[in-house]
Parts: sequence; C-alpha cells; structure tokens
Amino acid sequence: MDKIKRFQDIESWKKSRELVREIYTISREGEFSKDWGLKDQIRRAAVSIMSNISEGFCRQTDKEFIQFLYIARGSASEVQSQLYVAYDLSYINEETFNTLLDGTEVIANLIGGFIRYLKGESADPRHETHDSRHKTHDSARKKQGGDS
Repeated sequence: MDKIKRFQDIESWKKSRELVREIYTISREGEFSKDWGLKDQIRRAAVSIMSNISEGFCRQTDKEFIQFLYIARGSASEVQSQLYVAYDLSYINEETFNTLLDGTEVIANLIGGFIRYLKGESADPRHETHDSRHKTHDSARKKQGGDS
C-alpha cells in the first residue's frame, strides 16, 4: 500500500481544492457576486475543508488528525447548506447546485472513510474510500523519519 507523504496526496484534499476553485468561480458571477455575506461565507467554508485536512495532517498524532478531519467534514456540510441558499435565491442553476452538492457529498464521504480507517474501525481498507487505502498518518510520519 502507498503511504501518504504529504497532505497534497490525500484524495479528499484534492477534491476540496477542486471545490474551492468551483465555488470561487460561481460566486464571481451575477447576483451571487453582490451578496457579500453569502459569497464570503461559502468561500471560507470551502477553503476550511482543505485547510483543516492539511493542518490535521501536520499534527503529531492520528487523534489530532481525526479532530481536524471532523472539522473539515463539518465545513463540507456548511458548504452544502450555503449551496441551498444560493440555489433558493437563484444565484446558481439546478445543474450547478446538484453538481456542487454531489461534490461536497463525495468529499464528506472520503473524509468519513479516512476517519474510520484512522480510528481502526476498518480492518479491510478496500471497503473504504480512496484515502483509506493508505497507511495511517503516524505510520507515514515514522516512515519519513519524523517520529522515531
């Protein structure tokens, strides 16, 4: 199995990065761009997903990493809620809404699978998401020489 050597290797972080790009793009357009509060909030929530994944990865233990992953998953839910507001106010169309909502669900599921794996709740990582096919965070750090 491959080890995660950098946070940029984590699938949920990669998907979060794509989501941030999409959120910034849609919130630059039309009436959405003029709703400063919602635009700022949805952007911050999207950035929070990838930021918490990367910050958690750099923590010393899996327990700390898991805590940050929970925060990231909460931010994904926050983005979903804000997407409903954007859709209800006709800032985005149904297709965009569904695409982004599905994308945040994928991210939340990837994070959830990674949490379960790090907690040792999955004996067979093939039954988990892409992220959980990797060795644990602590094991990856030891392999790099961070904790001997």
